Amino acid sequence: MRTTLDDLAAMKRLGEKIVMLTAYDYPSALICERAGVPILLVGDSLGMVMHGHDTTLPVSLDMMVLHAAAVSRGAQKALVVADLPFLTYATAEDAIRSAGRLMQEAGVQAVKLEGGAQIEAQVRRLVDFGVPVMGHLGFTPQSQHQIGLKVQAKAADAARKLMDEALMLQDAGCFAIVLELVPAPLAQAVSERLAIPTIGIGAGAGCDGQVQVWHDILGLYEGKPKRHAKRYAEIGALIEQAVKTYVAEVQAGEFPTASNAAKMDEAVLSEALYGR
Repeated sequence: MRTTLDDLAAMKRLGEKIVMLTAYDYPSALICERAGVPILLVGDSLGMVMHGHDTTLPVSLDMMVLHAAAVSRGAQKALVVADLPFLTYATAEDAIRSAGRLMQEAGVQAVKLEGGAQIEAQVRRLVDFGVPVMGHLGFTPQSQHQIGLKVQAKAADAARKLMDEALMLQDAGCFAIVLELVPAPLAQAVSERLAIPTIGIGAGAGCDGQVQVWHDILGLYEGKPKRHAKRYAEIGALIEQAVKTYVAEVQAGEFPTASNAAKMDEAVLSEALYGR
């Protein structure tokens, strides 16, 4: 059975922590399925980790549909949530068209929008049309040139605004809200006040759940992980070593061996080459 919105609501009521992880393709979705991840996020972070951009801004709706469709084919039990990319939900009509493509063409079960008061109308319209919506407050990557890449809502007025917007998104119909780069005490207070789940990233342990980026937890890129991330393996180094071994074996004539090739009857080969 696929994870449902009711399942997530029940997990919050029961105090069970919710796990969400990003996935961007079919094999990562399969692995997450086997590992029991209940929510997969096809984040517009794919622009950086899959396509090499510096920000999420170049990500198009076509890119999101392509990646989300691959994840959906690999996920039979997880709830698949996809980001609406930059400026694809500027109006309620834009949001409906964009969400429609992700749900109909890519097969996702929900969409995620960044922002607060400026997206209230879009959230309400989507929910009215039966689209499950996840909110996203705090550091919103699509606005990073405006707000800066830093912890958000540290001042009293900004913290109050975040709380108000979280309640507003809940009232508009969001089934959950991501809190990114928000001070842990504030994130906990928001989580306690909301009836819907919060999912934190860089927002402390007081949220109802956590989300991490696939490449961060697996160590697929070099460098020190971000403060809010934890590296659970060094898969990048293992892949690099495997590729180096392959290169060395081919260059040394050690691969392929006879066991890696198909055989052919000598008489048949002779006939093919020289005739009867």
